[in-house]
Amino acid sequence: MNILYDRDHYKLALGQINISKRLIDTLARDYVRLIKYGDSLYRCKQLKRAALGRMMTIIKRQKASLSYLEEVRKHLARLPSIDPNTRTLIVCGYPNVGKSSFMNKVTRADVDVQPYAFTTKSLYVGHMDYRYLRWQVVDTPGILDHPLDERNTIEMQAITALAHLQCSVLYFLDISEQCGFTIAAQVALFESIKPLFVNKQLILVVNKIDVLAMKDLSEENRALILGLAEAAGVEVMEMSNVSEEGVMAVKNRACDLLLQARVDSRLTGKKVSDVLNRLTVAGADLPSSEPFIPESVLAARAAGLLGKGRKTEKHLMLEGGGAGVYSMDTKKGYLLADDEWKYDAVPEIMDGKNVADFVDPEIEAKLDALEREHEQLEAEHSRADAMASDESDLDETDSALLGAIREKKTLTREASHIARNSQSARMPRTARQGAGRSMAEVVGHLDSVGVDTAGIAQRGRKRTRDRHSDKDRDGEGADSMAVDGAGGGDDVEAKRQRSKSRELSRTRSTSRGQSLGASERGLSKPADREKAAVELKKLQKSARGFGKHRRAGESDRKSHQKNVRHMVAGKSPGLGTKSHR
Repeated sequence: MNILYDRDHYKLALGQINISKRLIDTLARDYVRLIKYGDSLYRCKQLKRAALGRMMTIIKRQKASLSYLEEVRKHLARLPSIDPNTRTLIVCGYPNVGKSSFMNKVTRADVDVQPYAFTTKSLYVGHMDYRYLRWQVVDTPGILDHPLDERNTIEMQAITALAHLQCSVLYFLDISEQCGFTIAAQVALFESIKPLFVNKQLILVVNKIDVLAMKDLSEENRALILGLAEAAGVEVMEMSNVSEEGVMAVKNRACDLLLQARVDSRLTGKKVSDVLNRLTVAGADLPSSEPFIPESVLAARAAGLLGKGRKTEKHLMLEGGGAGVYSMDTKKGYLLADDEWKYDAVPEIMDGKNVADFVDPEIEAKLDALEREHEQLEAEHSRADAMASDESDLDETDSALLGAIREKKTLTREASHIARNSQSARMPRTARQGAGRSMAEVVGHLDSVGVDTAGIAQRGRKRTRDRHSDKDRDGEGADSMAVDGAGGGDDVEAKRQRSKSRELSRTRSTSRGQSLGASERGLSKPADREKAAVELKKLQKSARGFGKHRRAGESDRKSHQKNVRHMVAGKSPGLGTKSHR
């Protein structure tokens, strides 16, 4: 951060933000104390607006510091994540010597490569796998040969990475001099940054050998490179990114050196000695013995039975067509009482016996006989069906039998129909047979069957309400009833008495002139009916009844107001919502 953003400037911006924070906290405490003693809601609102205004003024004065810190935050988010504890390779050297091309070859990174200097302006991190371990490769910007205090921010990133990371360093040297710098200048840069390579594994990589080979160099340049490697005690390796010659060799060698250094550092530490003190390595001195060979094998060797005379499975495979064609005989090694049992159709052994010995030898003949019997039965059934379809060919006995069968089926079907109808629901009177017959037809039918029908016509006639006056009832109504009933004065008097019955008198006593309800028909006295009406009204008025003042229950549907007025009343100060005061 000191290289990229200037640590002093960064700390100064943070200090100004901390001062603003303390000032805002002080303002908040003061104005909260004033609001507590406010004499009205309006006074409290004005105090709150004043406090917010002073706070915003303090924040506006820090605009420059906040902008600088925001840019730093954005840039830090774009920086690569470098783990200092992971196995790391660092590529360094002059600009345009092939560092980024090497990184693109060995890692999954995609670094921009251009034919001009300082294409890479920041650190790039790529990852690779070697020996089932994860490695990170850091591509550094090009470094020029001048004093440390004269290096710019881009160069200082590479210097900082070399100084603070425990890694294996690959110093690239362009022997073709296409980078624009001579070999002597590159060697001088190596000497100037040599203190950064202390306690690090270093490899001097001679790049671009596809343009100019090491053997084609002049004696002076070759001696310069080899003398540098010998003086520094480093290894020189040749490589070309274009032909990819030596790329993997350089990567593997750098990784092996770093792994070996990490192992050595752990062995020289105190932890290894502490662990070895706790371990005890125990070994047994076993006497050396000659291999044991059975006597049968020795006798077979002496007789010459082993060797060329014996065919192994490999020989049989070659004779049988080779691998994939030859199928090994797994049954030839069976140990059975009789060798003929080895190749039985069912070579399953149970209790020392072969299962195939218990199979009936005549099973196939019996199966054939069963199939023939089945075919014969199918033929007889087909003939019976043909005879049933053509009744003209049947004799008298078969015809009588067929008729009896059909009659029996008909009777069974009718009995089932009767039983099903007897258990079903009764049909309404309007849907039954003969519902539309008149009274004369019914009386005539009853007379024909010997039933006494005297007086049925008078008892069965519908009773009508008496909506006329007594005069109409005694006059025309009596005459008409006399004519209809054809019973004389006695019938008219009987009807008049029935019209004055208790049921009709109850009907007239109702307030609306209608028949009594279902709840009043069981009460014979008018006083009882009035008392029941009063109790019903009391029940309706009570809280547990069914009146209009009843209490709301769980099953009642009611829409409540969602926002109470005292929660949303008033105006909000500027931005914000009106959900709370």
